[in-house]
Amino acid sequence: MQRFALIGAGFIGTVHAENLARNPDVRLEVVYDVDLPRATALAARFGARATAVLADVFDAAVVDAVFIASSTDTHAEHLRAAADARLAVMCEKPIAPTMTEAVAVVEYVEAAGVPAMVDFNRRYDRDHAALKRVVDSGGVGVVELVQMSSRGPSLPPIDYLRVSGGQLRDQTVHFFDLARWITGQDPVSVSVTGAALVDPAIAAFGDVDTSVAVLTMPSGALVQIDSVRRTGYGYDERIEVMGSTGLVESRRQPSGNVAVYSAAGVVTDPLHDGWFERVRPTYAAALAAFVAALETGTEPPATLRDGLRAQAVAEAATRALRSGRTETIPS
Repeated sequence: MQRFALIGAGFIGTVHAENLARNPDVRLEVVYDVDLPRATALAARFGARATAVLADVFDAAVVDAVFIASSTDTHAEHLRAAADARLAVMCEKPIAPTMTEAVAVVEYVEAAGVPAMVDFNRRYDRDHAALKRVVDSGGVGVVELVQMSSRGPSLPPIDYLRVSGGQLRDQTVHFFDLARWITGQDPVSVSVTGAALVDPAIAAFGDVDTSVAVLTMPSGALVQIDSVRRTGYGYDERIEVMGSTGLVESRRQPSGNVAVYSAAGVVTDPLHDGWFERVRPTYAAALAAFVAALETGTEPPATLRDGLRAQAVAEAATRALRSGRTETIPS
């Protein structure tokens, strides 16, 4: 039984609290938030203790692991504290707001030797994982072209977008990680084009809501990722891998699988209304993978180094968007 402390009682913290409470190999002991009433309300749902004192979180006598689901600007601080307390840690992306700080934090945590994992939950999508198994088995031959779509149903609030770090760091970064994970390669260069088509106000703070990124892999394979903040038809996510001998696709997922056939045509279920409805199961699966690694003493499947590499791609992509040039991704 792994005893957990949860940092952050907002929306995503609530998601993680529910999964922590449901996992049979976990006991949620502590919920921390700077807003104590919010922490208290969430902790009470699951029989945990609420606190607004960080020392209560990083207490190895009480917990074995920490789940960081707080605001982005606090991730590095909490990762360091977990390392100092010799506690295992799972963290929402990104590791830190800047690459310089992220590199320093990863080295600090690695030096402490504690198990650490980034919550790249898209890896735990059932169909994406099945696609990777086909690729790994050689089922499509040598990978030559990967197509990915990340299309959100509606534009997030402007106030959120203004501090999000930009579409490529906030939204597309999950697919940069998937590109590395599926191909087993680190991209060497990236080019990006984008525009503020949904709301021109986004351009005022240097962001876009519609973009296409093209990664070049060491093998010469290409990965194209289109990211959209508003579709008007539901949440749309898919991956296609074409190889030298075939193609495998993780298809768009409708909200159901019922089709009605009549003389008027065929009516099928629509796509999910929102991104969370589509990816919700992946959060529990990612947690289960982390807990399994702790139980078996093996390396977590999405390490801080994985987070660092995906963040490096996102940083290079952001530079490419602004420069209009193909940017090299540092190794």
